[in-house]
Formats: sequence, structure tokens, C-alpha cells
Amino acid sequence: MFERKKPVGKVVALPAEQIEPSPFQARRSFDEAELAGLAASIRENGLLQPVTVRRVGPDRYELVAGERRLRACKLAGMDKVPAIVRDCEDRETAALGLLENIQRADLNPFEQARGLQDILALWDCTQAEAARRLGMAQPTLANKLRLLQLTPDQQQFILDNHLTERHARAVLRLPENRRSEALITINSRKMNARAADRYVEQLLNAPPRPPRRLPMVRDVRIFVNTIDHAIRLMTDSGVPATAHREEGDGYIEYTVRIPTGAAGK
Repeated sequence: MFERKKPVGKVVALPAEQIEPSPFQARRSFDEAELAGLAASIRENGLLQPVTVRRVGPDRYELVAGERRLRACKLAGMDKVPAIVRDCEDRETAALGLLENIQRADLNPFEQARGLQDILALWDCTQAEAARRLGMAQPTLANKLRLLQLTPDQQQFILDNHLTERHARAVLRLPENRRSEALITINSRKMNARAADRYVEQLLNAPPRPPRRLPMVRDVRIFVNTIDHAIRLMTDSGVPATAHREEGDGYIEYTVRIPTGAAGK
């Protein structure tokens, strides 16, 4: 029978088309050149480390760990892939796949942070407990999770411009509305991580910018003087009119209050 050829816990050869990708994959992108290199090595030497799968239906398997290896096997033209079949529930499957990816150095920092976030949700535990189980210092875990406070566009900008996790952590010290501008400046000036830290420190210690006062053009000045003159005429005539003037960024707002005759009776 088919099942006897694929005992749980032993390495078996599974048809590549029967293996589905894991829905818990933390990695969002795969380096095509790296995959091509791994595929060439697999053609020459075979797959040295089997992938891990679980059965999800008749002749159907779901990847638990090893998506990079599976992709390289398919790229190498292998019809069958060495695999270990495990009996895993969803929580264990997700944790195993995420842990394997997190332990790899080639995950980008945001993929790693998302993986850690998913593990916390799967384990339903505190950061301190997750850090203990992962063999990681709790502040390190917290710092990695904070990276997800950057917007997707900011994360992609960091990746596209080959900035580091330290660059990302530096701008996180700034208010949300100043982070994108800081990232652009850091990149344009080719700052290393230490210089980025100093730059952010300067931004944080700089005195607040005074509100910008726009010069009043001649026509607006005439209009304002006209309002002021009208108010003075009314008050001189015994009408207790009042006016409140407020200047904003690019506008002047007047609130004029003129008592009516009925109100004064």
C-alpha cells in the first residue's frame, strides 16, 4: 500500500507535485540566484537534508519545514523529493516551520519579526516565556517585534536600500510622522548605523520649530484693516461688537460678534 512506503518519521521519496506549501511560511521573498545555486548543488550531490511534511489528505502533503529546499528541488527538475512525514497539528506545524526560518540568518528582519509575532500568537504566551523557549533575551525579542511598528512602505524602503535592522530601530525613536523623512535623509547621506543613531538623537534634541507665519499680501492687509475699522466704528457708535482673530498655517480666521437690537433689550 501507499502508506507502507511512507512511514512516519522515516525518509521517503514523495512526488514533488503532492507537496503543498505551508500556510505558516514567514519568508516573503526568495533569492532567485541563491535558489539556482542550491538547485545546482542538489543536481550534483542530491538533497542532503530532507524536507519535513505532514499528511493532509490522500496522496497530499503539506510542508512543515524546508520550502527553500523544496523550491530548489523543483528547480533542479526532481520528480521526487526526500521527505520526513510527521504527525503534526496546526500549532506544531506552524511553530516548527517558523522556528526553522527564524533560526536562519538569511531572513530579513521584518520576516523574522513577523515569524516571532506568529509564534507568540500560536503559543499564546508572554514575550518573556517565548524568549525563554526560543533561547533569546526578552529585550532582543521586544526590539525585533517593534520593527513591525514601521509601515509596510517604510519596511520596503529599508529593504530596497539595503539599510539594516539598526537603521530601522534608530528611526523608531522618532514620532511616526517623522520616520519616513528621516529614512530618506539617512539613505541619501549614506549614513551607517552609528551615524543614523547620532542623526536621530540630533532630531530629538533639536528645539521645536516655531509656527510659520506667512507674510500678509497687500490685498489681505487691506481686507483685515477694513474689518478692524468696521469694528471700531461700531464700538464708537455704542455697539459692543467684538472680533477674534486667529492666524493658522496659510489662513487668517476672524470671528466677529455683533449684538442685535433684540438681544440688547
